[in-house]
Amino acid sequence: MFLEADFWVAVSVLAFLAVAFKFGLGKIIANSLDNRTKQIASDLAEARRFRDEAEALLKAYEAKRVAAEREAQTIIDTARTDAASAAAEAHARLQEFVARRTAAAEAKIAQAEVQATADVRAAAADAAVRAAEEILRDNLKGTQKAEQIFEDSLKEVRAQIH
Repeated sequence: MFLEADFWVAVSVLAFLAVAFKFGLGKIIANSLDNRTKQIASDLAEARRFRDEAEALLKAYEAKRVAAEREAQTIIDTARTDAASAAAEAHARLQEFVARRTAAAEAKIAQAEVQATADVRAAAADAAVRAAEEILRDNLKGTQKAEQIFEDSLKEVRAQIH
């Protein structure tokens, strides 16, 4: 056993460790491990804080997104309502315009009918007066008094017709 290399390796490792612990290597290793543990704990606390901040930001942005979606939907609904009312108003204005134009056209037609009727009556009256004039002239030819009566009657008829 004393001649085995493994034995001497084990003895030398134990001797090294005994000398190292005698000169404070154990405290240095323990302090190093304690410092590393503290650093890891600090890093974990900072990671938790960052995660909490990120979650708070995420919640805030989610709330803002929901509010923005609601506002956008409100704007869309308002725009649709405004568009529908504008379309209804335009339709009503168009109907009113068509009704006014129709009434104006009907009034012009009625006026043209009245004018045409008056023109026909005037033409008929003129034709009747001319015919009566011709007949009366033929019947009353030759007398001065008849001519005077005829002219007065003709003026009176024309005045009453027009």
